[in-house]
Amino acid sequence: MALLPDLGTEIVIPLCAVIGIVFSLVQWVLVSKVKLSPERGGASAANNGKNGYSEYLIEEEDGINDQNVVVKCAEIQNAISEGATSFLFTEYQYVGIFMVAFAILIFLFLGSVEGFSTKSQSCTYDKEKLCKPALATAIFSTVSFLLGAVTSVISGFLGMKIATYANARTTLEARKGVGKAFITAFRSGAVMGFLLAANGLLVLYIAINLFKLYYGDDWEGLFEAITGYGLGGSSMALFGRVGGGIYTKAADVGADLVGKVERNIPEDDPRNPAVIADNVGDNVGDIAGMGSDLFGSYAESSCAALVVASISSFGISHDFTAMCYPLLISSMGILVCLITTLFATDFFEIKAVKEIEPALKKQLIISTILMTVGIAIVTWTCLPSSFTIFNFGTQKVVKNWQLFLCVCVGLWAGLIIGFVTEYYTSNAYSPVQDVADSCRTGAATNVIFGLALGYKSVIIPIFAIAISIFVSFTFAAMYGIAVAALGMLSTIATGLAIDAYGPISDNAGGIAEMAGMSHRIRERTDALDAAGNTTAAIGKGFAIGSAALVSLALFGAFVSRAAISKVDVLTPKVFIGLIVGAMLPYWFSAMTMKSVGSAALKMVEEVRRQFNTIPGLMEGHAKPDYATCVKISTDASIKEMIPPGALVMLTPLIVGTFFGVETLSGVLAGSLVSGVQIAISASNTGGAWDNAKKYIEAGASEHARTLGPKGSDPHKAAVIGDTIGDPLKDTSGPSLNILIKLMAVESLVFAPFFATHGGLLFKIF
Repeated sequence: MALLPDLGTEIVIPLCAVIGIVFSLVQWVLVSKVKLSPERGGASAANNGKNGYSEYLIEEEDGINDQNVVVKCAEIQNAISEGATSFLFTEYQYVGIFMVAFAILIFLFLGSVEGFSTKSQSCTYDKEKLCKPALATAIFSTVSFLLGAVTSVISGFLGMKIATYANARTTLEARKGVGKAFITAFRSGAVMGFLLAANGLLVLYIAINLFKLYYGDDWEGLFEAITGYGLGGSSMALFGRVGGGIYTKAADVGADLVGKVERNIPEDDPRNPAVIADNVGDNVGDIAGMGSDLFGSYAESSCAALVVASISSFGISHDFTAMCYPLLISSMGILVCLITTLFATDFFEIKAVKEIEPALKKQLIISTILMTVGIAIVTWTCLPSSFTIFNFGTQKVVKNWQLFLCVCVGLWAGLIIGFVTEYYTSNAYSPVQDVADSCRTGAATNVIFGLALGYKSVIIPIFAIAISIFVSFTFAAMYGIAVAALGMLSTIATGLAIDAYGPISDNAGGIAEMAGMSHRIRERTDALDAAGNTTAAIGKGFAIGSAALVSLALFGAFVSRAAISKVDVLTPKVFIGLIVGAMLPYWFSAMTMKSVGSAALKMVEEVRRQFNTIPGLMEGHAKPDYATCVKISTDASIKEMIPPGALVMLTPLIVGTFFGVETLSGVLAGSLVSGVQIAISASNTGGAWDNAKKYIEAGASEHARTLGPKGSDPHKAAVIGDTIGDPLKDTSGPSLNILIKLMAVESLVFAPFFATHGGLLFKIF
């Protein structure tokens, strides 16, 4: 028996979730102490204690008491917040319609498995026992789908609200120094990270307990119905990611091409009509999209682990604590991340620009080391010393230390992927510096070097994923892979905090430029932003790595559920699935890239039109029409997110219904294998181009200064590379990991239907 009794589990999990929510609210209160209203004379400076006077003099010189700046920052923040809120509301209206339609579809498909009968049926894995009817699974799957979808939407929306709340506050803090600004940006990121991790855990836990009232001891049926939660989370994430990605990149590409390349005005210049849309885009794409995406991964890896656990000895012997092992790991993760966050905000203070990136990297290392200890504690208190795990029809004996290793392998693989990503995308290392150097000879060489860098950056992450798959599968079959994915995501709160920090500091820089603050402040926000770019790339690395593991775990659960004895590549049914599945990520990327391209085209034309027709715009006498640009981005992204979304959502349904489960298993394997490669290379190529441009702009080293000030030929070549990389790193790349997971989790939810009624075409012949 485990050391922790069932009652303990029932207290610990919700308690940790509540602690996470409370901690995020505390961080939010701390951020809100930075005031955005200009009633402040010398009083606040004099209150700084012993050296209030000297600080006051420094502030005077920095124009800190310039009331106009504060008012301007507040105005810009308002505009960004309104733009983001109105876009998300429009998006959610469309997504809401889809959600209801898809929920009805789930009900009809799963209900029809037994012809909507309300009689108990024999269980899938143990034919002697009776389980709840298929109709119950249909109803509960639909409910958990809607729960997951709503939680996902709320996660994204709250993240966006917090980010738009914090961006101007970060700008104002930057007047006092880079350390203060860093803490504000990081705290706001932490608010989002902890809210999301705690919410995801709490809602899932409550759902399990409510479903238990009906299912009783039928764990198999309960967790089969719970998989809908992951499906809901990821389907919303798909639309959020694709819609937000198209929005942000249409604005970004339009603003850069006309502003920087044609008109030679700096980034985020208030004269540029697309500048508000660009800053809104950072919030809806990188924050709302990323939030929903990682929430989806998290929900799915929990669901995959729970499904396998329910048909292993945990479920058979009704060991509730052991079955909740995935949830207990997540609970421990919240506590670990809480301690880790304090290292960045309270234990150490950042004094200089060069300390920013190390501080963020330390977050990853500290959380990983502490989490390793945390996993050990959870494993030894919650699991029996030996148990069996379902392994494609047989039960495999597993020891608790083997499961501990599975989780750790995932956790450390995540760290390795994060650091490799950082090496390839940060301008502190040679790969990005080589890309920057290639700009001497124009945009073409820049593009060639950048693509090569992206392809090369795939090698080590794939080995890391491969090793973790091998180790965890050897130890604990499919359950091992599911918990390895959970291990990678166990420090999600810290990962998200680091990730959300990027767009917040990006926005802060934009606000500083638009409010016309001094050059020194813009330099500070740029330093924050460059570090944020790299951390965003690290975050994407985590998302992609975990998506690969999650998808494989779901694939295993699907194969077990659909009662396929083995997936044989040499049968034609499976092989055609493989090759078509491998093609899907390309089709999907083509759709999203083209959407960004066509939306950017409209944006470029509009920005040009305004520069040419509004008199006095270039001189700064007239205000540009920001609203039209915001509207172009909104309309384009809403219209363009439907086809890629439909492609991902309909493929498993069509393949499963017409070609059957064998072909579908081929499609899932194919899309997993090719999707991971494209996603990693696209994200890293885009990140490297972006930071090569920043490297030239910052001119921090002798080498960078030879490449020119802003506006030189190498700089223009770098801007073109950055612009090409935008849709790669912020639209196609990050959306692909959702494609991989979503198709797998959808196949798992519809598995009962495909197993009974699937493969119509092969039945005819």
